[in-house]
Amino acid sequence: MSGLRVYWLDPNTPNGAFPDPSLALDEPNGLLAMGGDLSPQRLRRAYAHGIFPWYNPDESILWWCPNPRTVFVTDSVHVSRRLKRTIAKADYAVTLDEDFNSVIGACAGTRKGNPGTWLGPEMRAAYAKLHALGDAHSIEVWRDGELIGGLYGMALGRMFFGESMFSRERDASKIALVWLTRQLHAWGFPLLDGQVGSDHLYRMGAMDLPRSKFLKVVYEAAQRPGITGPWQFDIDVPQDASHIGA
Repeated sequence: MSGLRVYWLDPNTPNGAFPDPSLALDEPNGLLAMGGDLSPQRLRRAYAHGIFPWYNPDESILWWCPNPRTVFVTDSVHVSRRLKRTIAKADYAVTLDEDFNSVIGACAGTRKGNPGTWLGPEMRAAYAKLHALGDAHSIEVWRDGELIGGLYGMALGRMFFGESMFSRERDASKIALVWLTRQLHAWGFPLLDGQVGSDHLYRMGAMDLPRSKFLKVVYEAAQRPGITGPWQFDIDVPQDASHIGA
């Protein structure tokens, strides 16, 4: 990374300030800083400024705030006619915060001995700690007692930052996204952060916001009172008891 203007974070000062996100590089898009640690204090401070960690396990920790930022407006997720039919079947159960470790493990690709790349053990442990503290959350989709899809992310106030999702059956991650955004909208969360755009996200209705506009929403939403404790749906969702004990 020689020649790049990347800021160094001292790992011994977890409460240290991040550089202004506007100083992030244009190429690679959004790279702002390196170093530091993954303590709850530093991660909370990062997300409060629209910054997230993303790096391979054999690298220094890298911190990003890309421009533009890909987001979902929580009441504007696109549901295709085929997906509507799948959702309407209700032949699945959907839960919140029931099996965070399995969700993040599946997102890392650790099932069946297939190790992930960027979502290494250090990252998984950091988000598991945030989950235990009530900051990180998972949504699970079950069918016949088996976990078939889900996603996890970080919440601050009334802002949700999506981190990763997975599917073991067709449309399972889409089902998770649809029900999560419906619940977030009911709770007054304006956006779900998708970080960086992809064809999959755009097909679901994601849009790009200029970084400055995204950060304005983050600063305002993160200051509002959050939803405390392990999350539970308070909207009607497909549910059964077949996943219990899975």
